[in-house]
Amino acid sequence: MSALTSRSPVSRTTRTLVSVITGLGMVLLALGSTTPAHADDAVSVGIPNWSGLDVTEYSGPIPAKAGTLIAKVPLAEELNLPAAGDDAYRIQYSSLNQHGKMATGTGAVFLPKGKAPAGGWPIISWAHGTVGMNDDCTPSAFPRSERDQKYLGHWLEQGYAVVAADYVGLGTPGLMAYLNGVTAAHAIVDIVVASHQMDLPLAKRWAIIGQSQGAAAALNGARYATEFSRGSGLDYRGVVATGIPANLEYLYQNLGPVVPPVNLPGGLNAYTAYILAGFNDTRPDMNITKVMTPKGIARLAEGRTTCYPILKKSLAGDDVRTWFRAPLMSIPGLSPALHKYMATPYKGYDRPIFLGQGLRDVDVPAPSALSLYAQMKANNQPVELFVYPEDDHSSAVLASMKDSTPFVARILR
Repeated sequence: MSALTSRSPVSRTTRTLVSVITGLGMVLLALGSTTPAHADDAVSVGIPNWSGLDVTEYSGPIPAKAGTLIAKVPLAEELNLPAAGDDAYRIQYSSLNQHGKMATGTGAVFLPKGKAPAGGWPIISWAHGTVGMNDDCTPSAFPRSERDQKYLGHWLEQGYAVVAADYVGLGTPGLMAYLNGVTAAHAIVDIVVASHQMDLPLAKRWAIIGQSQGAAAALNGARYATEFSRGSGLDYRGVVATGIPANLEYLYQNLGPVVPPVNLPGGLNAYTAYILAGFNDTRPDMNITKVMTPKGIARLAEGRTTCYPILKKSLAGDDVRTWFRAPLMSIPGLSPALHKYMATPYKGYDRPIFLGQGLRDVDVPAPSALSLYAQMKANNQPVELFVYPEDDHSSAVLASMKDSTPFVARILR
């Protein structure tokens, strides 16, 4: 492991930043295959267990105030984390969706074992990685992966409560807007606000931790945490993000009949289907299907309905170029719209930032995080970067604990 802290020298020139982002594109486009995912990163698929709170077709009243608790039930015993106490919950709460309207989200609340300290357990808001967009992919309705059980269990054992949002549209009406950072930020913040309405021994101090899709969500949550939680009495302290999919909008805006020039791994093809499906739902005015082939339109439908492990396998070897009959950029206003939809902020943060990245990551290659780090440093953000040369997208999560544990202890003390 090597670490680049906020004291590390980073070029602030535009030329350097463009070179880093270009390098990200070259890495992505050169990948013809991917290494097998770690078994402990497996995402559950099958029949969801709603713990008696099935709100997939919820049509009841929605509070006008974000972060209002609507319902809570005990989480099914088989869905609890081994390191958590017996009191775990599945909850529903109000939150803004990608269309700027009040909607509802769900999630899980886990408490550590034992007696809470004076003032309550500090909170970690967990932002999960890619699972898919369909209700049948909802994280709180399945056992956590082996890796996530270890990871979330570690934070519970450190004395933090864990709240885990599903993101609006996963397990609730509407479509989850994949990689739409601001919408995910609302869910991450609002579940913390809602958890304080449950008569549980919770502290006001809280932090955000996220991986992959959740890293982008976590960073957006960090950027807007103070603003979105204003008036709640919460005390936001900082963020840990690993495997960050940043600056990918510069690549995805160029998709078309000749880009990318090579076939991508199944995982990246799945991400592409999710991004395009989410963007198409969020910005129907862009009408991206008009530049897509029938095959491409079918891929959007698969993205909306297929959980990640299945879609990754089915799209292995597919050629994204065949999804298009014209470049995305031929649509007027496409670039700024896509950037607004999925960009990760690189300035405006008011609390410490931990970025962790495995150099063997082929799902979200290292130049993504490195380019974001360069942007943050150029804008004097409170960021630290930790690099793990021997780790990939999944293994870097656990590898980062040796560094993120003291970081979180410091910001939440």
